[in-house]
Amino acid sequence: MPSRTLPTFSRAEVESHSSTDSCYVTIGTKVYDVTNFADDHPGGSSLVLEYAGKDVRAILNDPTSHEHSEAAYEILDDSLVGFVTEKNVPNGHANGSATTAGTQELVHPRTGMSCAEDLSKDTDIGLDYKKHKFLDLDKPLFLQVWNGGFTKDFYLDQVHRPRHYRGGDSAPLFGNFLEPLSKTPWWLVPIIWLPCVAFGLYSATEDLPGPYVAAYWLFGCFLWTLIEYGMHRFLFHLDGYLPDNRVFITLHFLFHGIHHYLPMDKYRLVMPPTLFIFLATPFWYLSRFVFYHSWHTAVAVFCGGVFGYICYDLTHYFLHHENLPLWYKQLKKYHLQHHFLDYELGFGVTSKFWDTVFGTELNTSIKTK
Repeated sequence: MPSRTLPTFSRAEVESHSSTDSCYVTIGTKVYDVTNFADDHPGGSSLVLEYAGKDVRAILNDPTSHEHSEAAYEILDDSLVGFVTEKNVPNGHANGSATTAGTQELVHPRTGMSCAEDLSKDTDIGLDYKKHKFLDLDKPLFLQVWNGGFTKDFYLDQVHRPRHYRGGDSAPLFGNFLEPLSKTPWWLVPIIWLPCVAFGLYSATEDLPGPYVAAYWLFGCFLWTLIEYGMHRFLFHLDGYLPDNRVFITLHFLFHGIHHYLPMDKYRLVMPPTLFIFLATPFWYLSRFVFYHSWHTAVAVFCGGVFGYICYDLTHYFLHHENLPLWYKQLKKYHLQHHFLDYELGFGVTSKFWDTVFGTELNTSIKTK
């Protein structure tokens, strides 16, 4: 009899199946769907639901409860739907999905993906919602996140399992007049900000010699690479420190979660101009504070940082959507691994430099086609 490939589930995903509509239990690493069996359980469905989403090994072996016959275990075997994986395993948390014959398929247990190409495979929207009970991609996502009542662990587990919406189109976020404001084509970034950089540099030359302006501008570009790394790691991936309430979960989704949930959405990949102004403002004041002796110096440094941001956003877009020259292919592979393999490493987008410096470089032997 041919082996039957079964999916893997994170512990948080198993725990999310804890209702009369979908009831999972585990015994060790095995995951069982006992939804249809609950009403037939001799002790009543309430006893089954008490252990919904949990491991039942102890209660099955508890003599003070009641002995479970071989027939009970046979019923469970018929309900086997997959295997639970531990959240943290070495080197990118990579593991294999199990099969009933014991063979392994190389996939990441938290994303269910094995290669970058998986990011562009259309998601079966109905099946995905039925299985995960997270978001319906055909309905406005914002209100679903706001009203979903998701725990932080469940939300983070699901939002880092990439989906792909119908050929790369944009799934509805607001579903109203705000919808166009949530989308930004890549070419808008250089059109808006390059003239601002040019004007700022021209203004700086009114008081500083050209070579000084160039030097401060280059310093600003270098400084941006550190800001890029820091924002990506400590702001956009503030996952472990995210407060467990819907305000912060929704903000996380709007800031960066939606990008990990739908990483191939072309119009929600670069930063909207209003968000960039919001994030850039404190850095302008920081430049003025550090270079308080010269407004023109602060402008030159800040323009270097803004130019670095432009390069970052364009690089980010092209890493996702373009066939790049040879010297960029490794960077593309590196960044897409951050999405389909391990979002807790690989924070550099334009460069791996700061990942190497701070020990967050993503190294893996997982096959990438």
